[in-house]
Amino acid sequence: MKNFGPTMEPVTALLPGVRRFVAPNPSMMTGPGTNTYLFGKREIAVLDPGPVIESHLEHIERDAGGTIRWILVTHTHPDHSPAACVLAERTGAELLGRPAPNGEHQDSTFVPDRVLEDGDALATDEFVLEAVHTPGHASNHLCYRHVASNWLFTGDHVIDGSTVVINPPDGNMKQYIESLRRVLELGIEAIVPGHGEVIKDYERLVNWIIDHRLEREAKVVAALETNPGLTSHDLVPHVYQDVPEQLYGLAERSLLAHLIKLAEDGRADNSSDHWSLLD
Repeated sequence: MKNFGPTMEPVTALLPGVRRFVAPNPSMMTGPGTNTYLFGKREIAVLDPGPVIESHLEHIERDAGGTIRWILVTHTHPDHSPAACVLAERTGAELLGRPAPNGEHQDSTFVPDRVLEDGDALATDEFVLEAVHTPGHASNHLCYRHVASNWLFTGDHVIDGSTVVINPPDGNMKQYIESLRRVLELGIEAIVPGHGEVIKDYERLVNWIIDHRLEREAKVVAALETNPGLTSHDLVPHVYQDVPEQLYGLAERSLLAHLIKLAEDGRADNSSDHWSLLD
């Protein structure tokens, strides 16, 4: 992603009763910032309130225009969910989503009042949001289908302008690709990401992401054929020639995700962190 300067976007109306706020946390990983979505006019649901940034929380509360009754999160990474418990304490809203898994880079403060399973829905007089479990970027990742518009709010499953890091052990490349294929089967009208703009031509983008991941996997296989027995760290320069060396740390996490997928597919073996292809 590009680097973005500090910003505080105004409220953007996307659909009747659906608005977007952008948290002022721009960075290489978050693009222009984390998108926070508000649903409803009288009784409000907030999706992904983002990190705890007081100005952003004040913005949400000041401009909600109704009673904040529900707070949902797509997943518990630190740029999406930490503000949820703070906003719930202030408003008495119900927290919905899936608990944080163990591990670093997880927001353990998010403890949902209602754990959502695939297909569960928040149904109100003004809108219906249906949960779609999409593990891969995070094991507890949920997308939400806004039933009236048939738009899918995708958090970090699909974002605008970049690909996402799949970071083991919680991130899983095999599940990620399977979840991307599931999105293509939903028959939705548009993708509304956790970072960036609404994506109408989403089928082209999702197919590109799948092809890009599989092309990278093919490079991993080729590198293992030529250099059997290397660690993931040593394989990075062979697989990510197109990536600046300062990003090799992030690249190694995705490379490890590819290696684990190959092992799950029965195509590679790991012995003391040294990887080889299986016949």
